Amino acid sequence: MTQKTDTNTLIKPFPALTKALRNILYPFVHLLLKTGVTFPQLTELLKEIYIDVADNHFRLEDKKQTQTRLSFLTGIHRKDVKRLHKLNRDVDEPENVNVGVKLVSKWVKEPRYLDGKGDPLLLPLKSKNKPNFDELVKTVCKQDIRSSVILDEWLNLGVVKLKNNHVQLCIDAFIPKEGQDEKAFFMGLNIADHLSAASQNLLNNSPEFFERCVYYDGLSEESMAELQTLVEEQGMKTLKIINDRASKLKISDMPKEGVKQRINVGLYLYHEDQ
Repeated sequence: MTQKTDTNTLIKPFPALTKALRNILYPFVHLLLKTGVTFPQLTELLKEIYIDVADNHFRLEDKKQTQTRLSFLTGIHRKDVKRLHKLNRDVDEPENVNVGVKLVSKWVKEPRYLDGKGDPLLLPLKSKNKPNFDELVKTVCKQDIRSSVILDEWLNLGVVKLKNNHVQLCIDAFIPKEGQDEKAFFMGLNIADHLSAASQNLLNNSPEFFERCVYYDGLSEESMAELQTLVEEQGMKTLKIINDRASKLKISDMPKEGVKQRINVGLYLYHEDQ
């Protein structure tokens, strides 16, 4: 009698990768439980993603991708592959995120909206002879969204504040304090790209992506506060330099054919009790 072999047990991740996966998934599962996402819901989502990745990145040349092969590659039952394959899983970024990013990007990099030091101007709500908030919104939104709608939302999120009938940008990038859609969008974008870079490096693909960190323990709360301020100030300065250069390069690349590269550069800081 031939013993049936489970294809899922043929290949196991090496121990260091298993430990890394546990470290990655632990805070992720903590987030899921805090937001009410159950294990069955996550399982369904993982099935979709496994099928999607296998279909898009593990095809055989000159051979049609079949549901049988997708089932073999992923270990997912064929009936689930048939049910989930080719579902439209593209989720567009929320419109408020897209508009917000464009507005803040224009505000922090275009000379018209900067003072002599290169910092974002305090913009009057409306003005005939100088840059103003209403004009800024119209350059991005045209007539689709009124500036008062943007202002009310940004005041609510803490992105801007009013000062003597002028609008002041409170942060150096679009990082809302309250908007869940915005936070979720950037979490997905940034963590996905960071993990993609680390994964490619682990697979020994070259050239390697830049991925470095600074780690220390045994620090006091006073030292942590100083380091946090240092990271916020110097990190934002670095990101601004990269942003300015990327903006200029994008303009010069526009006339070229076959321009399709994208880049995402991020910095993060996390601290907790040991």
